[in-house]
Amino acid sequence: MSEESHTARRLAAILAADVVGYSRLMGADEEGTLAALKGHRKELIDPLIAQHQGRIVKTTGDGLLIEFASIVDAVRFAVVMQQGMKDRNANLDDSHCIRFRVGINVGDVIVEDGDIFGDGVNVAARLETLAEPGEICVSATVREHVGEKLPIGFADLGEHSVKNIARPVHVYRIETRSEPKTASSGNAASSGNPGPAMLALPDRPSIAVLPFANMSGDAEQDYFCDGMVEDIITGLSRLKWMFVIARNSSFVYKGKSVDVKQVGRDLGVRYVLEGSVRKASNRVRVTGQVVEAETGRHVWAERYDRTLDDIFALQDELTTSVVAAIEPSLRQAEVERVKRKRPDNLDAYDLLLRAIPDVYPAMPGRAAKALPLLESALNLEPDYAAAHGFAAWCHEILFVRGGAHEENRLGAASHAHAAIANGRDDATALALGGFALGLVAHDREAASRAFEVALALSPSCSLAYGFGSVVMATGGDADRGIEWGEQALRLSPFDPMSFGPLFAIAFGHFQRAEYEGAAEAARRCFQANPNWSYAHMLLAATHAKLGRVDAARAAAARVLELEPGYTISGMRAAAGFHPSIAEPLAEALRVAGLPE
Repeated sequence: MSEESHTARRLAAILAADVVGYSRLMGADEEGTLAALKGHRKELIDPLIAQHQGRIVKTTGDGLLIEFASIVDAVRFAVVMQQGMKDRNANLDDSHCIRFRVGINVGDVIVEDGDIFGDGVNVAARLETLAEPGEICVSATVREHVGEKLPIGFADLGEHSVKNIARPVHVYRIETRSEPKTASSGNAASSGNPGPAMLALPDRPSIAVLPFANMSGDAEQDYFCDGMVEDIITGLSRLKWMFVIARNSSFVYKGKSVDVKQVGRDLGVRYVLEGSVRKASNRVRVTGQVVEAETGRHVWAERYDRTLDDIFALQDELTTSVVAAIEPSLRQAEVERVKRKRPDNLDAYDLLLRAIPDVYPAMPGRAAKALPLLESALNLEPDYAAAHGFAAWCHEILFVRGGAHEENRLGAASHAHAAIANGRDDATALALGGFALGLVAHDREAASRAFEVALALSPSCSLAYGFGSVVMATGGDADRGIEWGEQALRLSPFDPMSFGPLFAIAFGHFQRAEYEGAAEAARRCFQANPNWSYAHMLLAATHAKLGRVDAARAAAARVLELEPGYTISGMRAAAGFHPSIAEPLAEALRVAGLPE
């Protein structure tokens, strides 16, 4: 719990909960009750609080006071928690069941030294006392704000006069659509027509891939649509940081007109991918879009037009393209989402996402800001492969472009080995680990093995192709550097990491003395990341080889502006360039005016 050293006011959703019959349970079996309550907290309640962005303000022996920034999150947490407690009590004798009653209110609160006070808190506590075991009571304000956003109903219990509150409180009881009550209600939830129970969102980005609509008017094309969707589900499932709904669940929507928001609620996912296939003559058009279920916001959309030569090869190509394009878009959406979370409520995954925007520019100052967040993530989860991978990359950035300090060389190697050891089924972690081993430890053989395993796990992992292309090109394999770089760009043409494969392509062409091609790739590399010193270094070298001395010197000046300690010899030693490229590159950079 974070501490606030001053008094402040803010609007908050307040949830009060306590155990029904706590004294009786303790009297009958003190040790057993305490152990059971501790288990419920650790295994169900505390993870749900974190997942729904709540903050425990204080606890008593049998109660909790929790603050949420979002009213919807507070209600969603309460419903899922009560459903979870019902499941955990299912096989127990009634005398041993722990049941909570919950009250939720929204209002202005006074915050002092981490605690909260005021009528908003008092009303939540009084609502809790009105709830029956296993139930949730809320104020009229909460009912109004939630509206139809969740698959629940509200039974109107009327106004109640409660202790120490001057005005009567209008009370509603929450009813899940899986178990409607007979009392009067504000919507269809109490009409006797049960709907799906609400599912908790997983602790990682979650997506459902709906069956694509066959727009061809040809029933025989259904197999093509369904086969591609099944392959997309399989491809997304290989991304270890993503939770993907199984085919059997998402295909229940086949042939139906669906509401994406309802699908998100039904399946308990944050994102939904939907699309269509239209065949005409010898061509096929596939469209797809990813929508954030709760808000309806479009995260990604694309259209693919192809000739229908080999239908199975086409299916594979489209599947790979869709999966590769979705991954960076979803990761960016997750980064934006976590930015809105309170800093006192971050788990290891959140800390990783907060670090990523400062890693991607690949500049020492930004990497130094990201490392403490990644270290905090690893303090929470020491075996977190992806956090080790990004930490290895940060140390690589600091070593190669931040002064070649021994601590960063050791840090890059250590985290790279940990990423590979703990990420045997995580393509991203393997790619990051392989990159650091190749660039800093100069162990390109080990790096190559890591990239190959990553691509075997996830053939659409553009990150593995992109990082691999840099290791190949700087290691003297110009052809493979260009090939892998182009594959990375083909898989994810709008990826914020595109400057990496473009760097490799420029290096490859430079090594083959194809300076016009190198200059074009260097220009695109600069456009992809204008503040990356190595992009300007490449521009300086290619301009020098093409006799454009003034342009070369301008690019060199920008290198020194971004990386004041830059030297040609320092760069060569840190990155370990293959001799076939090291000397021609150094010669061009001397012409551009960069210091030896």
